[in-house]
Amino acid sequence: MIALAVGTFALTFPALLLESKGVIPNLATQLWMRETGILLMALGGINWSMRNNDDSTTLSWLLLVNIGVQAGLFVMEAFGYADGVISKLSGVAPNLSLHMLLASGFIYFLLKLPKRG
Repeated sequence: MIALAVGTFALTFPALLLESKGVIPNLATQLWMRETGILLMALGGINWSMRNNDDSTTLSWLLLVNIGVQAGLFVMEAFGYADGVISKLSGVAPNLSLHMLLASGFIYFLLKLPKRG
């Protein structure tokens, strides 16, 4: 649900999302924010559709990929802030916390899956 909500916001209000991070919006950054929104919505839809699936190799891979996505986004946001591309700490701190929380959740559910022999 988080990916669907953030994705919808990024798609419909890209300039506002960029400004909240201290990034000056322009046509290119707004286009990329909208593309990111679509990708987040797609990932959220995939995750939502798998939420009640039984244990499977597909579910294991989906959880692993989600962990990788959260780790990658955490690193990119941290570097973006360190490099001054994202100029507001208030625009990056909540995201960093959210990426850690989501990655932890995906790790938790991955570890809960039955071990394969």
